Amino acid sequence: MMHFAHLPLIARSPIRPAPLCLTAMVAAGLSIALAQPVLAQEQASPAPQATTVPPPAAAPVPSEMELARLIWSTMVTIDNANNSGNYTVLRDSSATGFQIANDPARLAQIFAGLRASRIDLTTTLLTAPSYTAPPQLLRPDVFQVQGYFPLRPRAVVFDMAFQWQNGRWRLFGVSVEPRTFAVPQPAEQEKPAK
Repeated sequence: MMHFAHLPLIARSPIRPAPLCLTAMVAAGLSIALAQPVLAQEQASPAPQATTVPPPAAAPVPSEMELARLIWSTMVTIDNANNSGNYTVLRDSSATGFQIANDPARLAQIFAGLRASRIDLTTTLLTAPSYTAPPQLLRPDVFQVQGYFPLRPRAVVFDMAFQWQNGRWRLFGVSVEPRTFAVPQPAEQEKPAK
């Protein structure tokens, strides 16, 4: 069974974008404050210019290579956390919603089964990820990607979500599970009838 480290998956992230009306009210309040008359002693200096706050940068669609890099770096970070028992770097390099939902002790509990399997996740660097579905946009700033690394004897199945935050994609949810695939047996050759 796969467990997502940010439960429930994305749906109830505590981080919500500010409503447009609130943004508009802040901008309106700023313009009113700047329009107030200035005192005579302050008039000697040039009047402050109103600065417009640029809109948040739109989240770029990750290229195929960028998507693979995000997945590979997450695998290596989880592997390092599993080997050291220290999940602080995994938590601190993730999106704010992930950090709020998961302290290092909780992450240690979530990944206990994966850690006990003793699978070396760095072997995922040896092959490109295979996707079971195209990346899915969950919100304008969050996408989910699902797939696996076709390693033998155990493949590594993943379900990850990333959030665009502070100008980069950050881990927002993750599930990693080793899975053994049945090895196809060569078909027995038919024996000629006597």
